[in-house]
Amino acid sequence: MDDKILNEQIYELRTKLREWKKLQVEKERRKMSEEQDNDKTDKKFSVWSEYTDEDKAALENLAAGYVDFISRCKTERESVVETIKRAEAVGYKNLDDIIKSGTKLKAGDKVYAVCMKKTVALFQIGTEPLENGLKILGAHIDTCRLDLKQNPLYEDSGLAYMDTHYYGGIKKYQWVTIPLAMHGVVVKKDGRVIEIVIGEDESDPVFCVTDLLIHLSQEQMKKSADKVIEGEKLDILVGNYPLKENDKESVKKGILKLLKDKYDIEEEDFLSAELALVPAGKARDLGFDKSMVLGYGQDDRVCSYTSLVAMLEAANQTFGKTACCLLVDKEEIGSYGATGMKSRFFENTLAELLNACGQYSELAVRRALKNSFMLSSDVSSAFDALYAIAYEKRNVAYLGKGMVFNKFTGSRGKSGSSDANAEYVGKLRDILDKHNVHYQFSELGKVDLGGGGTIAYMMAEYGMEVIDSGVPVLSMHAPWEATSKIDIYETKKGYSAFLTEI
Repeated sequence: MDDKILNEQIYELRTKLREWKKLQVEKERRKMSEEQDNDKTDKKFSVWSEYTDEDKAALENLAAGYVDFISRCKTERESVVETIKRAEAVGYKNLDDIIKSGTKLKAGDKVYAVCMKKTVALFQIGTEPLENGLKILGAHIDTCRLDLKQNPLYEDSGLAYMDTHYYGGIKKYQWVTIPLAMHGVVVKKDGRVIEIVIGEDESDPVFCVTDLLIHLSQEQMKKSADKVIEGEKLDILVGNYPLKENDKESVKKGILKLLKDKYDIEEEDFLSAELALVPAGKARDLGFDKSMVLGYGQDDRVCSYTSLVAMLEAANQTFGKTACCLLVDKEEIGSYGATGMKSRFFENTLAELLNACGQYSELAVRRALKNSFMLSSDVSSAFDALYAIAYEKRNVAYLGKGMVFNKFTGSRGKSGSSDANAEYVGKLRDILDKHNVHYQFSELGKVDLGGGGTIAYMMAEYGMEVIDSGVPVLSMHAPWEATSKIDIYETKKGYSAFLTEI
């Protein structure tokens, strides 16, 4: 048989097989949807029906602030700057300044500590000794993105590109052809820090990763989804205008001239730069009814924002246990590094806090950690009817049904999970019901299919009580993610109740 005919037959068979598999998935999805509709034991309901006009006004006010926050603060550095600005506005002081001055902290004092401009912790001192434990809201402020490599700029065939290395768990094919903005810093040898934000203003240029046109992509389309776009192909297109005709690498030279003229950046300065490519543009209301938010990096800035708001709203309260809002970096890549949760930043800061309160001892540090209560504020996957086969309907979060708790995360046989203590869960249920907070419990997908991790297990190593809690998200880790405004509001209410009652 002719090789060409054989290849055509093989291709036809593969096409039919794909169509058959697609049909089976669709049948399973319809079956699960029908079962869900017919399940009279499902007591879940939408929270919207219980809201008053006053509730809805408060919800929209919180959502507007949230949309503004995630539209402007797209990197951990930007989130830390905004956090400090808001904290200082309600009376927080830099812990480093307190330490240098030798001032002693007392109940009611409010301080913050920063690690390398990428992680921040806020503390409001309570009336009880610190060794009695803290109440901690802990979230992460890093997000999935494309990072520039240290030698990024090159020219090929009259086009200038910048080489990237993706950060966090992404579907690489989702990042091609969308407009991207550049955020970050370039640090000169003399220590000057040049802040970069290009692509957010309407007058700014944007960048993109190109894709192969459909007319030539027959071979590309045969690849599995994780291979359609490879990591080394995620280079951004940055220029096409030559500085001088017929000159070698003239387009690259033109880019370097622009960078020098506008930002005083030399090519070598990329060696000491941290520049990220993120989806350009503001977060938006989603849906005809504007009931949802569509935006970049809602995992986990939706929980970091609600945690921060709950903490700052309590600035004039008197606490027994010291309250803490901890916003960390590097969660999306395993929490490693000096600014990640696996570092000693929090432990060291707690020691300094104890010392500033006149309560320090090594044993006091250990007791404070062990006796603490924490909400590991992180998102969970929301049920998507288009992909119903991936979820177990009785143990999944739904948009519009409130704050979500994951008693455990991990994968397969709960591997890598801290698994919250039942007594702690019971205590939280009582608090939430007392404050009329709507909540739900979830797992991250089916048992042999799902899996994920947060910072919970790292804090649980100290012996404190920890559980994951936050906002359900659709399209998690995609360039644009979706959340429900009502879940955002209920989560903020839950965090406030936690700070009030624990």
